[in-house]
Amino acid sequence: MSDDSLRRLDLTRSGEGRYQAVNERGGVLAVGSGTDPDFTPVELLLAALAGCTAIDVGLITGKRAQPDSFGVHVEGHKVRDEGGSHLVDLSVTLAVTFPEGEAGDRAREVLPRAIQQSGDRLCTVGRTLQIGTSIEYRRA
Repeated sequence: MSDDSLRRLDLTRSGEGRYQAVNERGGVLAVGSGTDPDFTPVELLLAALAGCTAIDVGLITGKRAQPDSFGVHVEGHKVRDEGGSHLVDLSVTLAVTFPEGEAGDRAREVLPRAIQQSGDRLCTVGRTLQIGTSIEYRRA
């Protein structure tokens, strides 16, 4: 695959049950086990799904009008069964309002299609969860 398609980050231990993820642009995100305010890996997955969807929908609707409010709620159930630990029944709910007027009307009109497009083909996080992919675990 091309270098343009590669995405990566590094994670280092910052304390007991706590880590820091650092991306190539220098952004830092705290990751924890759930005993502190840091985001857990599962919460980060949900945040990635919400963020990916929000960016897609925001880019599409934002060409018509900027929203008055924009919120995304993501949830799922963490289960452990014969397949191991995983999330089931993921849902993404968007609450978006636009200003009155012609531009807001155009944004409201395109909103359902934008949400559908994000879920069906645009959101890399959601699409990866839906279609699955292999993961290679190895020691450095």
